[in-house]
Amino acid sequence: MGSHRRIVLVAIAGALIISTSAPLVRLADVAPATSAFFRCAYAVPPMVVLAWLERRRLGPLPRRAVAVAWAAGLLFALDLLFWHHAIAYVGAGLATVLGNLQVFIVAFAAWALFRERPSGRLMVACPVVFAGVALISGVFDSAAYGSDPVMGVLAGVATSVSYAGFLLLMKGASQRAAGPLAHATAVAAVVIAALSPVFGGADLTPSWPAHGWLLVLALGPQVLGWSLITYTLPKQPAALTALLLLVQPLTTVALSAATLGERPSPLQLAGCAVIVLGVLYGSRGAQPARTEDEQDAQVPKTSTV
Repeated sequence: MGSHRRIVLVAIAGALIISTSAPLVRLADVAPATSAFFRCAYAVPPMVVLAWLERRRLGPLPRRAVAVAWAAGLLFALDLLFWHHAIAYVGAGLATVLGNLQVFIVAFAAWALFRERPSGRLMVACPVVFAGVALISGVFDSAAYGSDPVMGVLAGVATSVSYAGFLLLMKGASQRAAGPLAHATAVAAVVIAALSPVFGGADLTPSWPAHGWLLVLALGPQVLGWSLITYTLPKQPAALTALLLLVQPLTTVALSAATLGERPSPLQLAGCAVIVLGVLYGSRGAQPARTEDEQDAQVPKTSTV
């Protein structure tokens, strides 16, 4: 249990770091495609260094793992592009709720793909934590649903599907962290640059102080945060990782209050409490990743005479 607790803490640390993404994007104050591109582009050089160090210790990354990481990079690019545009179409509140549907997609997809049977506690915690996300998102505090509700819903659902697919592919890519993430980040940068005209265009000319914030976004959430999360993905149930990532809205509320002058409402504070309780409940019920076959093998068999 000590090792499992350590892995959970590493995943939570990664989630807390990537929760700074939204405030950093807002501080940069650039177009959605611009922030999405430079978040990945600035992260590539340090990720290549980490991948090289990992390669020296463990050898080359298998070709299959590289291919899976490239597919994950494509989905990560779509996740970033859809998420920023969902906010523009339907407002930050509903976009947050729709984007975090990934916890349900990951839980049931991991059950189907990896035969990871989720614990009862984890299945109970998922809707509880999601309710907390809905509360802190501000959906119940405002009747404004953005400029284009239909496109907002479509973009939000696309965000959630892309995010879930990224997590699942990164889990299956390899037991390593730096190599697959470096490949995925580089591919995401290329894909975002290629798709940026479709998503409103990206300004590729650096300017200050915007690119100072984008550099922090790349080195913090993208390099450090996702390195920690990628490290834990093969070591625990995918559904638990998806659940732990829902601590992001909680931290974002606190950071926004401290750095941007935003003040959460009583409902949002209640949502923070729900998330904390739900994550604690769900993570205590989860064990290190085991398949259904491994679980069935531990069931005592009745001997026959």
